[in-house]
Amino acid sequence: MNYQKMKKKLTLSIIFLFFLEFTIFGQTIIYDESEKTDYTSPKEYEIGGVTISGIQYLDQNVLLFLTGLEVGEKIMIPGDKISNCIKKLWEQNLFSDVSISITKIIQDKVFLDVHLEERPRLAKYNFIGVKKKEAEEIRDIIKLTKGTQVNDNLIQTTKTKVNNFFINKGFRNVQTEIVSSEEEALSNNIVLTIKVEKNRKIKIHRIIVNGNDTKIKSPKFIRIFKKEKLAMSDAKVRRQMKETKQKLRLNIFKGSKLIPKDYETDKMAIIDKYNELGFRDAKIISDTIIKYDASSIDLKLTIEEGERFYFRNISFLGNTKYTSEQLHRALGIKKGDLFNQKLFDEKLYYDPSGVMSLYQDDGYLFSNITPIETNVENDSIDIELRIFEGKQAAINRISITGNTRTNDYVILREVRTKPGNLYRRAEVQRTVRELSQLGYFNPEKLNVEFNPDPVAGTVDLEYVVEEKPSDQIEISGGYGAGVLVGSLGLSFNNFSLRNIFNFKSYRPLPSGDGQHLSIRVQAGGYGYSYRNFSFSFLEPWFGHKRPNSLALSAFHSVESNNAKADADKIYFKVSGVALGLGQRLKKPDDYFSLYNELSYKHYNVMNHSYFLYKTGISNNISYKIQLSRESSGPNPIYPTVGSSLTVSAELTPPWSLFNGKDYTNPDMTMAERYKWIEYHKYRLTGRWFTTIFGSRDGSSRALVLMTKFDFGFLGMYNKKVGPSPFEGFQLGGDGMYNMGLYGIETIPLRGYENQDPVLNPTGGANIFNKYTVELRYPLTLNPSATFYAVAFVEAGNAWNSPKKYNPLDIKRAAGVGIRVYMPMIGMLGIDWGYGFDALPTGKKSQVHFVLGQQF
Repeated sequence: MNYQKMKKKLTLSIIFLFFLEFTIFGQTIIYDESEKTDYTSPKEYEIGGVTISGIQYLDQNVLLFLTGLEVGEKIMIPGDKISNCIKKLWEQNLFSDVSISITKIIQDKVFLDVHLEERPRLAKYNFIGVKKKEAEEIRDIIKLTKGTQVNDNLIQTTKTKVNNFFINKGFRNVQTEIVSSEEEALSNNIVLTIKVEKNRKIKIHRIIVNGNDTKIKSPKFIRIFKKEKLAMSDAKVRRQMKETKQKLRLNIFKGSKLIPKDYETDKMAIIDKYNELGFRDAKIISDTIIKYDASSIDLKLTIEEGERFYFRNISFLGNTKYTSEQLHRALGIKKGDLFNQKLFDEKLYYDPSGVMSLYQDDGYLFSNITPIETNVENDSIDIELRIFEGKQAAINRISITGNTRTNDYVILREVRTKPGNLYRRAEVQRTVRELSQLGYFNPEKLNVEFNPDPVAGTVDLEYVVEEKPSDQIEISGGYGAGVLVGSLGLSFNNFSLRNIFNFKSYRPLPSGDGQHLSIRVQAGGYGYSYRNFSFSFLEPWFGHKRPNSLALSAFHSVESNNAKADADKIYFKVSGVALGLGQRLKKPDDYFSLYNELSYKHYNVMNHSYFLYKTGISNNISYKIQLSRESSGPNPIYPTVGSSLTVSAELTPPWSLFNGKDYTNPDMTMAERYKWIEYHKYRLTGRWFTTIFGSRDGSSRALVLMTKFDFGFLGMYNKKVGPSPFEGFQLGGDGMYNMGLYGIETIPLRGYENQDPVLNPTGGANIFNKYTVELRYPLTLNPSATFYAVAFVEAGNAWNSPKKYNPLDIKRAAGVGIRVYMPMIGMLGIDWGYGFDALPTGKKSQVHFVLGQQF
C-alpha cells in the first residue's frame, strides 16, 4: 500500500515537473534592459532566427544589420551580446522603446524578436508670435520637412536656430518654446508649434574701452597744438568695429544691435589695427555685456596693448635669382620702420611690385617665402625670409568653364596667358580684369583654378565664369527747351551677326560672339515734337585676329512744330553716319587704345531762331582721333581702383581756305556761310578711383572716392567765318537730352537746371570745364541688382570765348544720390543737388533722374 502510494506520488511529481518545464520553455520570456534580469545562470544558445517588429517606416534589413545578431551565432542569454544590441539601437536616437524577446527555443536554438517603437514623425509645424515674413525666413533656416523623425536633438537644434535668428535681429532676450501635439489623421505623427516670445529689441547703448593708454607722437601738422595722442583712442577703437555700433553714434547704414558673429569679427579687426600700429602682442583680455536698461546694454572691452615693436634686421636666405638688394627694394621696409604685419604681408605676398610678384611674374609658380622671427630684443624684431625658388613653370593648357552663351573664342582672345609661355601672375590677374570688363560675366564669381605639376614644371589654368544678363532695355526721359523727350533703347552687348539667319540661335537674338548692337528711338513734345532714330554696331575684334574694332553708326532726328503750311513750318533736322576703327596699343602700356572715326552730318534748318541762321542747309564732314587709357576696375559697375583717361580731337577740313568765298562780303547769307561748317574740337576727360577703406579687389564693400575732370573747346580756323553754329557745348542739368536735340553737346552739372542761364552764355558755349568729387558706398554688390549711395560736390562753367575762360570762375553744387544697376535696364538713380551759385530767380534745389548717363 505504501509502495503504491509512493509510486503514485512519484508519477504525479514527474508529470508536474514535465508540465512545469514545458510551461517554462513554451512561454515568451521578455528580455528588456529596463527590467532586472538574473545573470546568475546564463546559458549558451545558437541564434536560430531574428525578426523585427513594431516598425512602420524604417528598413528591416538595415535594422537587422544594426542589431549585430546573426543567425548561427552562439550567444549567452542573458549576456553582453544582447545588452550591446539594445544599447546600439538606443544610440540611433530613432526609437522611443527597444526590447528583445524570445519567441521560441528548439533544443539549443533560440529565436529572438527585436521590438522597436519608432519616434513620432513630423506631420506639420506652425509658428506663434512671429510675422509672416519672419516665418518664411525661419523656414528656410530650420529646414523641417514632413515625415522627419522628431527627437530631442531635432527639437533643441530647431530652438537654437530660431533663437539665433532673432538674436541677430537684436532680440537678445528671445524665448522659444516648441510644443508637440498628436496629429489625429495620422498615427505616430505629431504637430510642432513653435512659440516665440521676442521681447524687446536690445540695442547697444555704449561701447566702453579700457586699457588703451599708450601714447604716441602726434602728426607734424597738429604737433604744435598737441604733442602726443593715444595710439588708439576710444573713438578709433569703435571705428574698427564696422558692424557693432553704439546707438549714441549717428549711423545711417548700421543699427546698434549685437550680432555675435559680427561682434567676434569686429574684435579681430581691433587687434588687426593694433598690429598695423606695431602692437603685435595686443589682445582683448575681456569683453563684458552689462545691462544698461530694459532695452539696451553696454559693451565693455578691456585691451592689453603690450609693447610697440619695430623692424630691425631683415635678411634673405635661399635667393639665387635675385640679389638681397633687389629683394629689399621690392619689400620696401627699412630698419627702424614700425612693425606692421598687414603691410609686411602685403609687400611680401600680394603687392604687384612686391617680393613674391618678382618670382611669380617670372614663371616661379612653385616659389615660396617663409618669414621666421630670428630674434626679438626689447622693441626690435629680426626676421629671416627663407625662400624656396623652385623651377620656372610653363603653361600647359588653358580651359574655360561656365560659359553657357559666350563662345569660347570670345573669351580666349581676352586671355593673356598662352600655352607654352612662362606662367606670370600679373597676366592671370589682367585676364580676370579683362573678362570682368566684357560685362558678360558675374565679376564676383570669376575665378581661376590652378592644376600644377611640379615634376613636369607645368600648370593647367581653368578660367571659371558665370554668365549674367548683358543685354539691356534702356528707358529714359528728359525735359529741355519746352520739350519733354522719352527714349526707348535696346542694347545687345553679346550679339552674333554671323548667326543672323540661324533662327535656332535666337535667344531672343543670336548671341555669343561679343558684338554690340544698339537701337534707340526717342520721341516727345506736344504740338512741338521731337523724334530721333539711331543705330550702332561694334565689332571689337574685326578680322578675329587682333583687338582692332570696327564701329558703324547712323542717326536721324527731327524737331518740328508740325505745321502744315510751308510758311508756318519750323523744324530742325539732322542726319548722320559714322565709320570708326579702333585698336589696342602696347605702348606706353597695353591699357591704351586709339580710335579713329570719319563722320558726316547733314543739318536742315527751317525758320528756326536758335542758330546763327534761320533757314538753310549745312554739311559736316569730320575726322576724330581719340586716345584713351582705361585701367579702372575690377568691377566695371562699381570700380574701386584705377583710372579712365580720354583725350580727343575732332577736325573738319578748313573749307574757307580753299573754297574761294569772300567771307567779308556783307551780301553773303548765313546759310551760304555755313553750307560746309568748319571747326576743330578738343575734349579731355579723366576719372580716378581711390579706395578709402574696404576691399580694393571688389570682393566686398568699399568706400570709394571718384574724382573727375572734364574739359571741352570748340575752335575756328578763320575768324572771318566765325564760330561753328553746331557742335558747341551746353552745361547744366541732368544731361538726359543729347546733342541731337540742338546739334550741341550737353554736359550735365547737378544742382542746376537744364540750359541754366547762369552756366550758358548767350549765343552758346565754345569752351567749358567741370570738376567732380564723389564718394561712393555700396549697399549691395549683387550682380542682379547693384545698389550704391553717392555724395558729391561738383563745379563747372562755360564760356563763348577763350579770352573769357577762367578755370577758377566756376559755379558750385553739392548733393547726395542713389544708384541702382540692373543688367536688363542699366544704370538708374536719383540725385538731389543744391546749386550754390544759381540765379536768385532760379531754383537752388534740383532733383535729377539718372537713366543710363554718367555725371
